[in-house]
Amino acid sequence: MAEVHRDSPSPRYGRFRRWVSLETTSGALLLVAAVAALVVANSPWRGAYASLSAARIGPSDLHLDLSVSAWAADGLLAIFFFVVGVELKQEIVAGSLRRLGEAAVPVLAAVGGMLAPAVVFVVVVVARGDPAALRGWAIPTATDIAFALAVLAIFGRGLPVALRTFLLTLAVVDDLLAIIVIAVFYSGDLDGLALALSFAAVALFAVVARSRRPSWWLLLPAAALAWGFMHASGVHATIAGVLLGLCVTVRPVFGEPEGRAHRFEQAVRPVSSGFALPVFAFFAAGVTLVDGEGIGVLFAQPVLLAIVLALVVGKLLGVLGVTALVTRFTGLRLPDAIGVRDLLPIGFLTGIGFTVSLLISELSFPDAVHTDGATVGVLAGTLLAAFLAALTLRWDARRARERDMNRDGVVDSDTRPIRDPAEEEPGPGFGSR
Repeated sequence: MAEVHRDSPSPRYGRFRRWVSLETTSGALLLVAAVAALVVANSPWRGAYASLSAARIGPSDLHLDLSVSAWAADGLLAIFFFVVGVELKQEIVAGSLRRLGEAAVPVLAAVGGMLAPAVVFVVVVVARGDPAALRGWAIPTATDIAFALAVLAIFGRGLPVALRTFLLTLAVVDDLLAIIVIAVFYSGDLDGLALALSFAAVALFAVVARSRRPSWWLLLPAAALAWGFMHASGVHATIAGVLLGLCVTVRPVFGEPEGRAHRFEQAVRPVSSGFALPVFAFFAAGVTLVDGEGIGVLFAQPVLLAIVLALVVGKLLGVLGVTALVTRFTGLRLPDAIGVRDLLPIGFLTGIGFTVSLLISELSFPDAVHTDGATVGVLAGTLLAAFLAALTLRWDARRARERDMNRDGVVDSDTRPIRDPAEEEPGPGFGSR
């Protein structure tokens, strides 16, 4: 089996790869793509935008003649979910989820941050008399890791790095729960044979990825087959990306200096951050407000208000409420260097839904009115949550910190300030030896 080999990238390409992998860059690209979509969808070129979104490409014999917007949601997002899967594997094997005692508070906070927004959403749409919107209950439950970490990286300077670890743990568990929700509640009729073939392709990918010399010409076809069969099975195709990411080894093998998960992530993250996510955002966020009854009907949708309140208020109540309960009535404590006041900006950061929330919006409603209302709700709720998070992060950073922020009777030892980890020199790329 041929060994994957890649020449050393040029310094210019290496700098570009590091730049596009920065959390701040990723968040900015997402925001720019969403704004561009809204501008184009309400410009004289909105007809061309709609035609491009609806244009179908792909082989019809394989039932893959999908619209461009569907390819962005089902295909490109699988790349993003692959990165999520790799991050999950790293956190479980060697990161913040390795020791349950340390991870318990953010894990439970993630559960609260998922349940409370769902309850707020249901209460609002029922109170506003729109039971048909109940199918979108999961829209405000997810946290956009890239966007939330970007806001923290920009406005959280000076705060301890433990806060980033807490948010990352919470967001990763949040995304894991969202993945389960998508697989269980937003998948179609199940085709058992196609699902079995998808699992077989995932197994082939795992064997190759764990072999002594993993070859890209086997990995990529195996990943494509896993995605294609998952799409045909009725389970949302992005789940294949998660499963493939979980197959990558975290600990070094065959005498290698580092685990392959880091190398795979370093290779795929620039594609995810610099291309897949912005393209998805461009096709998912384009809501036309200037045609027909337009903005009046849209903003009267109960689903819009429900999502905004769920993202901004529900997430905050869920994260703070569960954390307060478990730290008061159990022996669990917040991680070292994190205090109760730090949870206020964290709660707002988890209200940044965006990517996964937009995906669930598209999966929830067959009619354009609900979908458009949900999309605007996600955008408005995300921007409001991000704004409140930025304000509270700066407020938190200006205040003097105690020597024992988590009140566990032990002086805080790790008070390093937050720094975007992608600013550090990355490891070798995928397939390098």
